[in-house]
Amino acid sequence: MTVLQVADLRFGYAGDTLFESVTFSLALGERAALVAPNGAGKSTLLRLIGKELEPDGGTAVIKKDTTVGYYRQSHEVAAEGDVLSAFMSGFRDVVEAREALVAAQHEAASGDARALERLAHATERYHVAGGDALEHKVAAIAAKLGFEPVDLARPVASLSGGERGRLHLGVVLAQQPDLLLLDEPTNHLDLDTIAWLEGWLRGYRGAVLVVSHDRAFLDAVCPSTLELGSKGLRVYPLRYSEYAVARAEDLERERALAERQQAFVDKTEDFIRRNIAGQKTKQAQSRRKMLDKLDRFERPEDVWALAERVSFRFAPAARSGDIVLDAKGLEASRGGRPLFAGVDLLVRRGERIGVVGPNGAGKSTLLKLLAGRGDPALDKGSVRRGTNLQEGYFDQHLGEVDPKRTAVEEVRRVRGDFTVEAARQYLARFRFWGDDPLRVVAGFSGGERSRLALAKLLLEPRNLLFLDEPTNHLDIPAAEILEEALVGFEGTVILVSHDRRFLDTVTTRIVSVRDAKVDVFPGGFSDWASSTKPRDERKPRDERREKKAPNAEPAKAKSNAPPAAIDEAARRRQHEAQKSKARDREKRERRVKELEELIAAGEKQLEAMRAKLKEDPGGDWAKLAELAAEEQAVARKVDVMMAEWAKLSAGA
Repeated sequence: MTVLQVADLRFGYAGDTLFESVTFSLALGERAALVAPNGAGKSTLLRLIGKELEPDGGTAVIKKDTTVGYYRQSHEVAAEGDVLSAFMSGFRDVVEAREALVAAQHEAASGDARALERLAHATERYHVAGGDALEHKVAAIAAKLGFEPVDLARPVASLSGGERGRLHLGVVLAQQPDLLLLDEPTNHLDLDTIAWLEGWLRGYRGAVLVVSHDRAFLDAVCPSTLELGSKGLRVYPLRYSEYAVARAEDLERERALAERQQAFVDKTEDFIRRNIAGQKTKQAQSRRKMLDKLDRFERPEDVWALAERVSFRFAPAARSGDIVLDAKGLEASRGGRPLFAGVDLLVRRGERIGVVGPNGAGKSTLLKLLAGRGDPALDKGSVRRGTNLQEGYFDQHLGEVDPKRTAVEEVRRVRGDFTVEAARQYLARFRFWGDDPLRVVAGFSGGERSRLALAKLLLEPRNLLFLDEPTNHLDIPAAEILEEALVGFEGTVILVSHDRRFLDTVTTRIVSVRDAKVDVFPGGFSDWASSTKPRDERKPRDERREKKAPNAEPAKAKSNAPPAAIDEAARRRQHEAQKSKARDREKRERRVKELEELIAAGEKQLEAMRAKLKEDPGGDWAKLAELAAEEQAVARKVDVMMAEWAKLSAGA
């Protein structure tokens, strides 16, 4: 059932159109990723759907009686009351019943008979409203988002910015709406919580529209990808990684088609100019009419082209010694709680070390200790630094950037020899164009501040980098360009991140901070992630299913039944499990064979269609455009079938 229908939506600011011709729909059970560079209007589109803004044209219709949950980046949670009340705020009846129950409990403490009677009524009302069940559900979600049972009684006003972000997400999820709008939901989540959220969303019954720069998260959650451009929306029934490949092929075909048409138009116009007043004037007039009726192909919009024009280049730096850092006996605690103790870490030149762990475990604290920025009153241990070090530090809170200054002034604080024009030219490498370098930083978005902080970091030669969540506010192209720069960096990098794709690409060693313990893993992120999965999760899925299958039988095994009966029951269960396994295997093999035939037919069809696309259209560009659209649709269908075939062939 379709719950959201967007048609020809258009919106802009101050007369400038941000996007137009946006059309798509979402049904219950569908999950789609909305992708585009920072500034393209993704959050604005969500606000239009959420009825917070009025469009300049078109419609965004939500089906009648559809419940909507909207997670905003701004973390709009009322600062009154405790955390549990905030989690339950979407359920007005239950909240009112709970407030009445709490008030009645306070009054009943006096022992007055009437007060006790009111308590009995308030308790019954709370039970009838489903308060107990809701509390259990909310407590389970809160626990997964990092809130301990004692935290549920904390005042909301006492929460940090990151905690408020997780609370706001929990409030939205607890309502389990029909339509879920999520704007950067992973920004304040650690790896464990992101993994839980992925599983929760995959099993969600409602429709989900997600804006995120976390590529691994999008791949795990969204089978469809919507690319927002200024001239419309491209819809791909593919996960983000597959979409990135498919769109590149589409753009190449569409550019070639537009260029071929333009060459035809140029040739025709040249014929008209040469013959309009000559012997072939009728032919020239006929061709002019044909051109007037021609549907022109515009060059396809590449929404990522400008975003990819970021240049993270490191200034040449001196070579450091082979031993960069030698940490001994590092120990830290915060708020009376021990974070870690007895940490020894030897860092060699050229290593790229990733620090991972749950929120609050002490990752940033460990990074600060290694960088010599720890708290002498709270921290212990020593860090011996190698020779010839040129260090740089990126703070996730962007404390190195002064909000009162302009971007040009920030650059000139580091490089006083730069003129204003030189500073503007340098900032253009980081996507600050026009008047952007002269704007005050306080008006910058999170992504702009991150790019400015990185621009300042790269102004001076560095051979040792400490990076705390460097990709948090970067869009996907900027994160990928930073990855490439760090992989080619000849110095040493120690970084904290929750971005799995970034960690996987960049790191050569992992330091895990968890449960007041630090473990050093001699391998990259993927190797570490595989090694830390529970043993049961590493088994094939069928074997796990067989192990978990009958919930009631183990209890029967403990009964007084004769051993022979127990053995017979066990054999029956094993036989049924084997039959089920065989049926699943046969079904999978039939589907694999069917997919192979469909893929072969699809590839044959594509080959024929692409051969036709290379032929001279003879002026019938409308037919050629129709054929190109059909070819793209068939190519996407084949891509989807290939992905399913690969998954089934691997026995998933």
